[in-house]
Amino acid sequence: MFYDYAKVFVRGGDGGNGMVSFRREKYVPEGGPSGGDGGNGGSVIFEADEGLRTLVDFRFRRHFKAEQGENGKAKNMHGANGPDLIVPVPVGTVVKVFGSGEVIADFVTHGQQFVVAKGGRGGRGNARFATSVNRIPRTAENGDPGEEKWLELELKLLADVGLMGFPNVGKSTIIAHVSAAKPKIANYHFTTIDPNLGVVRVDEGKSFVLVDIPGLVEGASEGAGLGHRFLRHVERTRLLLHVLDIAGSENRDPLADFAAVNQELANYNPVLQTRPQIIVANKMDLPGAEENLARLRVELGEKYEIYPVSAVTGAGLRELMLRAAELLETLPAVPVIDEATEQGLRVVKVEEQEPFQVSFADGVWLVTGPEIDRLIRKRDLSNEANMERFLFIIRKMGVEKTLREKGAKNGDTVNINGWEFEFMD
Repeated sequence: MFYDYAKVFVRGGDGGNGMVSFRREKYVPEGGPSGGDGGNGGSVIFEADEGLRTLVDFRFRRHFKAEQGENGKAKNMHGANGPDLIVPVPVGTVVKVFGSGEVIADFVTHGQQFVVAKGGRGGRGNARFATSVNRIPRTAENGDPGEEKWLELELKLLADVGLMGFPNVGKSTIIAHVSAAKPKIANYHFTTIDPNLGVVRVDEGKSFVLVDIPGLVEGASEGAGLGHRFLRHVERTRLLLHVLDIAGSENRDPLADFAAVNQELANYNPVLQTRPQIIVANKMDLPGAEENLARLRVELGEKYEIYPVSAVTGAGLRELMLRAAELLETLPAVPVIDEATEQGLRVVKVEEQEPFQVSFADGVWLVTGPEIDRLIRKRDLSNEANMERFLFIIRKMGVEKTLREKGAKNGDTVNINGWEFEFMD
C-alpha cells in the first residue's frame, strides 16, 4: 500500500527548571547563590531522506516527543540539554499545520531539515539573579514548555514526466514497457490505485523519472474517486503525457476524455493549465483508431504534439520518450516554493500580540495575556521571593498603570490567572 498522507502530533521537550542553591563550604562564609540553569528541551526536527518512498512509517507511530532538559544543579552546574529528535521523511513531503492548512515546510532535497516543534528554554537558576542590592536571591525560573502541534504530512512525488488520463487507457502498460517499473496491469478500471515511479533511460547518461498517475475521473478535483490523492502528484511534474484510448474501446470519445481531464486539472490547480502536454494516442493497434486519430489532429493538432503509439506492441514509444527527454532539457524546474519561502521552507511571519489585556467583569479586574501566562509558568508563585519578583515585573510591564487608567480604585480585586490581589494605588 502506498501511503502519501499522515497526521502526526509533535512536541518539543520542556526546558529544565533552574535551581535555588547557595554555596556552603568550610572557610567560605556567605558563599553566595550557586543554583545552575536548567537545560533546554530537545526539538523535533524533520529531515528529508531520499531512501524513503512513502509515509507508511507514520501509520504505526503518530506521536513524536523530544526529551526534556535536565534541571539545574548546585555549584553552578547547568542541566544537560535534551537531545533533538530527528524524524526522517521522504523527499517531496509537504508539512502543514492541521486545521489551518498553513504550509510550514516543503522538503525537496536530501538532508534538508526543519524544526517543526521547538524545545522549551531552560529556566535560570538563582545565581543569575544576584545583584549588588540582592546578594542572596531565593528565586529561580521554571523551564518553558516545548512547542506542540498537530501536523499533516502530504507526499507529492518528485518526477519529471507524468502519465495521466482516464482509467484503463494504458498508462501502466506504457511505464512497464519503457522502464523497469512493474505495475499491476489488468483490463479493468483502477487497476492502478497507487502511483508508480520508473526511470526511463533514453541514452547513455541521459534519463528521466516517469510517474504513472492512477486514472482520473470526472469530479476528481472535488475528491471523486481518489482524486485529491492522484492530482497532488501532478503538481511536481514538468511535462505531462496525456494518454488517450484513441480506439474508443469502451465506447468513450477520446476528445471528450481529453477535455474532461484537463478541466479537472484546472479545477484542482489553475497553474496546471500552463504545464506542457503531449497527447499520447494509445491503442493504435485496435479498430477505429485511425478515424479517431484523424479527428484528434484536426481538433488539437495545431496546439499539441500528438504521438500515436501502441503500448501493447511498443510501437511509437521510443520516439515518444526521446521527444519527452528533448523537451525536458528546455523546461525549467517546477518551483515547489513561492516567493515567501526560503530554501524550500516557508518563512512564517509572526504577528506581535499585546503582552497583556485588562478587562472588568462581575466586580473583578481580569489581567490576561500570553506574556502573563509565560511569567506565571516560569515561577512557583507559592515561593514568596518568586511572587515579589513577579509583581515587580508586571509593574514594569505597565499592568498597574493600565489598571489605573481604566478606573481601578483602592481595594478593588485584581485577578491574574487565578491569583487574586488587592489593588493599591
